Amino acid sequence: MYDSCSVCKQSYILEPSFFDGAMYVSYALQVALFVTVFVAIQVLHPEAEIGWYIGGVIALVVLLYPIIFRLSRSIWIHFFVRFDPGTKDLKKQ
Repeated sequence: MYDSCSVCKQSYILEPSFFDGAMYVSYALQVALFVTVFVAIQVLHPEAEIGWYIGGVIALVVLLYPIIFRLSRSIWIHFFVRFDPGTKDLKKQ
């Protein structure tokens, strides 16, 4: 990720180890993914073996890891930094 925003120059590194909390957000997103895979397989193929569940979860985690990584960091920083629409004009100055 970038060190700061290219538009408003907000630093993304607010303190050392700031994004450690994003691990908890990532964990919550992964649990939601696991539950989604479980429900989808239960609905689509109720007699599926355990291998389908494990394979489905592993496949989605591998495919979605870059998205979940950045999304969890974005969610975490939005808990502490508020968006100010007026700062978008800084680049024009």
